[in-house]
Amino acid sequence: MTNNISNDSYIDSLKWQKPSGVPDANNNDQLTQADFFALLTQQLSFQDPTKPADNDQMIAQMTSFSMADGISKLNTNFESFASSMTSNSALQASTLVGKDALVPSTVLELTDGKTSKGSVALDAAASDVTVKIKNAAGEVVRTLDIGSKSAGAAKFDWDGKDQSGNPLPPGNYAMTAEGRVADGKYVSFPTGSFLNISSVSLKGTHGLVLNTSAGPIKLSDVVEIAQG
Repeated sequence: MTNNISNDSYIDSLKWQKPSGVPDANNNDQLTQADFFALLTQQLSFQDPTKPADNDQMIAQMTSFSMADGISKLNTNFESFASSMTSNSALQASTLVGKDALVPSTVLELTDGKTSKGSVALDAAASDVTVKIKNAAGEVVRTLDIGSKSAGAAKFDWDGKDQSGNPLPPGNYAMTAEGRVADGKYVSFPTGSFLNISSVSLKGTHGLVLNTSAGPIKLSDVVEIAQG
């Protein structure tokens, strides 16, 4: 009687056996310090005894890995720092809710029962500065006489009434500003409008965004913050 001995189980055990010295797979597919030393150990075990690895090469490899590991940790710390700064900025910006933000604009927003506030940007001193307010049809409904102003921001208020003192309906009104400069010529000036900040939100690459009744505006576009 012939006895047959099967080696299938032994062959399978060799086939699926995990090679010694091979580090476990990382979930993030990144080499760690343990992986580096495992590879280094393997390298040393297979080197030619008559031609050992050069010490300078070994030190260079260890230095390179240390630098890569340090940069990786620095990136992690920087991301944490950036996240913290963003949260801190959002918290500080939340204190702006309820205040007015001055932004460059040619439109004055008139709301029921409130005074509209604007500003004229003067590069130099000017006299006879006026602001003309127009309705949707392009008709001048009110002319505000600001007078003589030095260089800077010349602020003004509009009570929402026309030239005859009649209240105008809420809405958006166009505005233009002009005045006489040193050479006696009349020139136009840039204008700005104060918008009430209703909330603050984060918009990714746009950074902090202030939400107003006239729409969202970037914090970087704000010229001035004033009490609402």
